[in-house]
Amino acid sequence: MAGYIHEFFGYRFNDHSGTALEAAKDQLCPFINELCTKPLGRDGERSGACTIRQATSETPVICCPQRLYADDYRILQIIAEKTFNKKLPLYPGRRALAHAREEGGAVAVFGHKWGKELKLPKRDGVGNYFADWVLAHIDENGKLTEFTSVEVQTIDTTGNYRDSRSALLTPSRSTVKSTVGLNWENVSKRIIPQLIYKGQILQRESLCRSGLWFVSPTPIYERLLTRLGGPGNLDFGYAPQPGALHFLRYDFAADEHTLPGSPLPLEVTGYDCTTVERVQGAFNRIRLPEPDVYGSSLTSALYSER
Repeated sequence: MAGYIHEFFGYRFNDHSGTALEAAKDQLCPFINELCTKPLGRDGERSGACTIRQATSETPVICCPQRLYADDYRILQIIAEKTFNKKLPLYPGRRALAHAREEGGAVAVFGHKWGKELKLPKRDGVGNYFADWVLAHIDENGKLTEFTSVEVQTIDTTGNYRDSRSALLTPSRSTVKSTVGLNWENVSKRIIPQLIYKGQILQRESLCRSGLWFVSPTPIYERLLTRLGGPGNLDFGYAPQPGALHFLRYDFAADEHTLPGSPLPLEVTGYDCTTVERVQGAFNRIRLPEPDVYGSSLTSALYSER
């Protein structure tokens, strides 16, 4: 595998503006207005890699969840509006209670730096599950009336991008290939069981009336869809309901005129809704390869001419 860093500390690899250079120098993430949260090692250096492009593809894939929180966590506002059918201000955790009474309602946000992550019960007594985000509708009387949960997934990487990173830290901000790859299989193996498990938990919650949201860049959604056998296996088109699974794609907008010193804009690139049962059924109906694939591979390894 080989690839390049496409966005570095929030800005395109070929952005030579003072803003982009300063962000890299100070190791700042412009999307959360703090130091990059991805440590590179034990020396205090930060990764800075927001997006990776494989050498064999023209499509950049977001590899850091913080990248999806651009425009002051705009994605959370989009989900809150779709879930609660009204535009309400968002506030961290308990702070929403007072604001709701003053402003006729509000959304309490739990997750990351907004409020503590909410831990879910252990499965079979082992392991911990956390909700990335919980958005709770608080009415004008300060009463919790409804909530939803949001899972955010970007791509994991293999290899490393140290050569690419070092080149981007030079004054010339040059582009150098490194051994970085995209770990598609790990995403599929981990996220699908978690979506099913968390979706089933939420289906038993009386105040979770619209189900679970899953936010990812478009390429990750497409890979998961392939893993589940395609859209026909999921019967998209369900209305929000307990046990629903909302697939929201949030990715780069079709904008070729972004000025230097500005991050590439993001937008909702697609939306589909199905149910936990449809995803679980599709996951269990894996299309297997032809019989004797192990034997064929062994035979080839043992007897084929090199």
